[in-house]
Amino acid sequence: MRRIDKQNWPRRSHYDFFAPMSDPFYTLSFPVEVTALRNCCKARGLSFYHAMVYGVTKAMESVEAFHYKDRQGEIIYQERLVPSFTHLESGSELFRIITLDAGDDMADFCRRARAQATAQTEFITQGPWDEDALIYFTCLPWFPLTSLTNEKDLRPWDSIPRAAWGRWEEQGARTCLNLSLELNHRLLDGVHVGRFYEALVRWMEEL
Repeated sequence: MRRIDKQNWPRRSHYDFFAPMSDPFYTLSFPVEVTALRNCCKARGLSFYHAMVYGVTKAMESVEAFHYKDRQGEIIYQERLVPSFTHLESGSELFRIITLDAGDDMADFCRRARAQATAQTEFITQGPWDEDALIYFTCLPWFPLTSLTNEKDLRPWDSIPRAAWGRWEEQGARTCLNLSLELNHRLLDGVHVGRFYEALVRWMEEL
């Protein structure tokens, strides 16, 4: 983590425009083709859900704007982003929240995520992470998702991206799902979502 000199921060004017708003958050959704990721997970025996969490985390990490965080007016830069995701126990209607570092290898993350989800008994992981380093994830695999907003205390400086998706849909030889992001306009614009999307698609194409 490092502090940013806000006076010389190129985004200062944009930040100042959105800062007075009590609700600077916006949600958008867009389709993502996940055919390559689904095939890769099948071939390697990996959880598609955990692999998707990993890929979205890495795509966000590749875009500089996702690293800037607002601490009630102080801007800091988080070097690493940490996924925090829901886990629904098989045969149960109750979920837990699993948080662990993504690392740099998808298969290793999927193995660690499965192991922690199996071993964890508390509702939410307790760990050493700064709250604003987190990315919140959820999945609703029972139906296709078009959009989603999240419950939260309305803190205008909240810098945690929220990512969600629902059931994938097969379209001929292609598999697609809608990805929903909830973001803070103080820090992130549509162009940054575009760069995130490009990075996510590129990562899947290179699997």
